[in-house]
This record gives sequence, C-alpha cells and structure tokens, in this order.
Amino acid sequence: MTEPRPAGFWVRALAALVDVAIYALVQASFGKVAALLGDIDFAGSVPFQGLLVFHTFLFASAYAIVLHWLGGQTLGKMLAGARVVADDGGPLTLGAAVLRYLAYFVSWATLGFGYVMAGLRQDRRALHDLIAGTRVVRVGRAATRAAAAPPPPPADAPAGDAGMV
Repeated sequence: MTEPRPAGFWVRALAALVDVAIYALVQASFGKVAALLGDIDFAGSVPFQGLLVFHTFLFASAYAIVLHWLGGQTLGKMLAGARVVADDGGPLTLGAAVLRYLAYFVSWATLGFGYVMAGLRQDRRALHDLIAGTRVVRVGRAATRAAAAPPPPPADAPAGDAGMV
C-alpha cells in the first residue's frame, strides 16, 4: 500500500478558511440569539462582546478537537479533501487532538510562520503537526479513482479476454 500524499499549503489554507467561516457564522448566530433573548445592544455592549468571543472560542476548541479526534477532519478538511492522521497513519488520540489544537497557538505566536512551514517543508507538515506528531494527508480523489476503476480480470481468465464484456 502506498503512503498517502501530504496535503499542501493551499489545500490546508482552503480548509482553514472554511472553518473560520463556520466560526464566524457561529459567533454571529450566538450574538443574534443572545441579543434577541436578552434584548442587548449587540454592538454597544463590551461585556457582551467579551462573552460572545469566549463562547466562540469554546465552540472553536470543541469543534477542532472533537472532529480531529473522531474522524481526522473538520468540515473544512472534508470539503478540501484532507485528513489529519498520526505519524504512523492511524487516527488521532484525544491527547494528540488536544495537543495539536494547543499547538495552533504556537504556530500563530511565530507570526504565522508555523503555518507557512506547511508550504516550505518537503513533508508539508506545519509546526503544530511537528509538535503533536501528526500530518495532514489528501483523501477522496485516490479513493474515488479506485472506486471508479474497473475491477481487475479474474486470475483464471485468458489474457486476451481482459477487456471483453
């Protein structure tokens, strides 16, 4: 079996963009619901804004950790055709998913260079992948091609009949 191809920088950037859009949608939804229920001036309430950011942070944390732990993919990675796996190619443990999420902040603390590393390294691993012992691989296309390919001829079939129907 061949090693899955690493997901490149732009695939990962697309996935991150989709996930950030989901976070923004959730934050706007939290804000609208809270404003309706509490009759709060959304734009003018500093404590409300802080609470809103905190709840969005909690959502983003749970979203990234749980989805990476359970299936290796956030919605963004599903759409982009990428999956996070452990160094050995297996699924992430809960601890690895938490460590990877916390390591996102280390990647940001380097002025974003931790993320740019995915575009510069041969193995396409970002700083948070190196810290957590993970990698992001492409999925979907190879599986789709394999499913669409005709099955090989039976072993006992003559070589001339392989393409006959």
